[in-house]
Amino acid sequence: MALSFLLRRIGMELNAAFALALKDLRMRRKLTHHSFFGGTSRAYMTLLEKGTRCPTIAKIEDLSAVLDIHPVSLLVECYLRKNPDEDLKCILERVKEDLAFDLSSSHTDK
Repeated sequence: MALSFLLRRIGMELNAAFALALKDLRMRRKLTHHSFFGGTSRAYMTLLEKGTRCPTIAKIEDLSAVLDIHPVSLLVECYLRKNPDEDLKCILERVKEDLAFDLSSSHTDK
């Protein structure tokens, strides 16, 4: 019982962080819910910004396109809000380290 409660709490914290990140990025760009109308309903945007829905990767890509940002930027903003003790530089360094093995081999084989 305690583990399921903890997992739900972690999920809710992540959804709340995503909600804040999405709303803040939308407002900084002076976009309304209607700006997302082609691929996202106003009702769904409201649910995302309340943290009651969790978007798919495809939806994150769609939202990012309207925001005119890279999808990773939306996720980084989310994790900066979820973990306020971390800073952007630390997160980007971690991502760089995590992907370092791919940068030298797999991307040059294309």
